[in-house]
Amino acid sequence: MEADYAIIGGGVVGLSIAWGLLKRGKRVVVVDGEDGSFRASRGNFGLIWVQSKGLTQPRYAEWCQQSAAAWRDFADELADATGRGIGLEQDGGYDFHFTEESLEKTVAGYNKLKVKLGGNYPFEVLGRNALRKEEPDIGPTIVGAILHHQDGHVNPLRVLQALAQDVRQMGGKVLTGKTVTAVSKRELFVARCSDGTQVQSEKVVLSAGLGAAELGSQMGFLAPVAPLRGQNIITEKMPRFINRPSLYARQVNEGGVQIGFSAEKVGPDDSVTVETISSIAVKAIEIYPKIAKAQIVRTWGALRIMSPDGLPIYQESKDIPGAFLVTCHSGVSLAAVHARFLPHWLEATNNAPDLEVFSEDRFAI
Repeated sequence: MEADYAIIGGGVVGLSIAWGLLKRGKRVVVVDGEDGSFRASRGNFGLIWVQSKGLTQPRYAEWCQQSAAAWRDFADELADATGRGIGLEQDGGYDFHFTEESLEKTVAGYNKLKVKLGGNYPFEVLGRNALRKEEPDIGPTIVGAILHHQDGHVNPLRVLQALAQDVRQMGGKVLTGKTVTAVSKRELFVARCSDGTQVQSEKVVLSAGLGAAELGSQMGFLAPVAPLRGQNIITEKMPRFINRPSLYARQVNEGGVQIGFSAEKVGPDDSVTVETISSIAVKAIEIYPKIAKAQIVRTWGALRIMSPDGLPIYQESKDIPGAFLVTCHSGVSLAAVHARFLPHWLEATNNAPDLEVFSEDRFAI
């Protein structure tokens, strides 16, 4: 099988890139892993999130803002092409605070970043009374929140389904249940799978999440990615009472409440623990006491893909030009820029975004 691009990894990151390349008329084959693979795209929180990102690297804030701005048109195009609504709501999101000191410290950091971004960082501070007008069911221990107007959320599973469907509709190939074990290059790249399948391509993009750690060295990458577990809860469907999402809880379009906000360095382990599920439930109830009466429908754990500094990695191999590493822990947030703008970088066009600060050079000793 031959293509212009082989995309190794069929999650939201890989499919977004494939979608964008197909829009440019490229032939694309996506090679996706087996069902037992760790899959961040099937276990994430579904946020399109700008606030708090880029405090130490303003370019990351700009990149997230660019994606947030592109999400509406991206979602509409996916829906028109596939008939699948993805539950996009982009009316802002909250960063809740339990002390005035914490709120003031965070606002000070946001104001510094806002200056670096030339004023383009639209947030407002809501004291308790103002917050209760927006969220009447908020708990008594919340002193205030930062409302960032570029934030939002989607149904991540529907995003994944819509991308996979539209990639196929545009002529892309999606090979499922395939584990790539080796990548080499002579005239063309050859990606070899454990079952004997081979994909030949002019270029190859490694977007396999944690799988990049194993394959990356074959392609000249450092690929310093590590897992960070997050655990989640979904409640029964409830009448709408959460108007905007936060890192702690969001109410999905079907009515259930998704609860999260945990981070555990436990290695390649996506299991669920009573201790963590209990702690995130307690915190969510403190923010929204009404959640205490809800029945839990399901829980799960999933692994984020983290670089040492938490920023994305965009790198063309210095050893094998034409091989690219793309990895991040914000696959949903960045899906729109990966689809709309990253193909320009892969193709080195005049419209290519400047992603130099996200290269692996920053990890060189």
